[in-house]
Amino acid sequence: MRRWSEVPLLRRVEPFVLAVLGAVAVAALLPAGGGLATAFSGGTTVGVGVLFLLYGARTAPAEAVAGLRDWRLQGAVAATTYLLFPLLGLGLTLLVGPLLDAGLVAGLLFLSVLPSTVQSCVAFTATAHGNVTGAVVAATASNLAGIGLTPLLAAALLGSSGAGPDAGAVGRIVLQLLVPFLLGLGLGRWIGGWVRAHRRPLTLLDRAVIVAVVYAAFSRGVRQGVWGEVGAGEVAVVLGCAALLLSAVLAAAWWAPVRWGATRADRVTTVFCGSTKSLATGLPMASVLFPPHVVGLVALPVILYHPLQIAVCSALAARLGRGGGAAVALQR
Repeated sequence: MRRWSEVPLLRRVEPFVLAVLGAVAVAALLPAGGGLATAFSGGTTVGVGVLFLLYGARTAPAEAVAGLRDWRLQGAVAATTYLLFPLLGLGLTLLVGPLLDAGLVAGLLFLSVLPSTVQSCVAFTATAHGNVTGAVVAATASNLAGIGLTPLLAAALLGSSGAGPDAGAVGRIVLQLLVPFLLGLGLGRWIGGWVRAHRRPLTLLDRAVIVAVVYAAFSRGVRQGVWGEVGAGEVAVVLGCAALLLSAVLAAAWWAPVRWGATRADRVTTVFCGSTKSLATGLPMASVLFPPHVVGLVALPVILYHPLQIAVCSALAARLGRGGGAAVALQR
């Protein structure tokens, strides 16, 4: 059995994480200002639109509809992603809220309502001998639903907060996210095959847009002095919260499906599709949903959660894949 680090999809995650962290470091030292900041703002707006257009073009509606027939598995993943995770996130932020800046609290809540990853959760599922077809459908459905559910849940949880989505968020969602996605979905009949055949170079484009979004958001925070208000203690609290959320969801997603007699393969799929959160979708969404002065703070929990989920889920997937006895592997 291959180790997790030998899985091609997982090997490609690390350079991306390093690029995101590098963008944060460059923004701290050389923040964009003046004309450069304006150019980045306009470029990332267009880039996010292109990114969601490609998401739509990649979607194969027939495959998604066929996979949705397994309603118990898909329902378990959806409930974990959009019900359990937000409830845990809300409870945790009520406890640690007094210790954190409002923007970081908003970021933890925003993290909790994001859709799952696509590539990583499918790779984890395959490594652990789970239901790969179900994982592909669950990840696709989660991201499709997230275009509508993530903004709605974020508004519901943060509506009364000064760090929540602002009044123009609905219009920006429609123009920058929904319209490009629906356009891509409509064009999928003609360009979908080409987009899927050129996944690698287009993935590089996706990630370049995301890195640019991170740099622009953190540059803005540096220029406005936001980061002078965030200490190492707050970062440590956020990281601890991310670890608690991941641990709780992993445990719940593994044991809850036992109640309806789920197979081992379906339990594995629920674990990895329900616990992972998409950095690729979350950061562009944050740049659209939140006021410019808090986007960097909101993005920080999402950025910290990503390498944590990769490390923990990779190790867990490898162990489940080697042992074949999932309950034994989790209990040790």
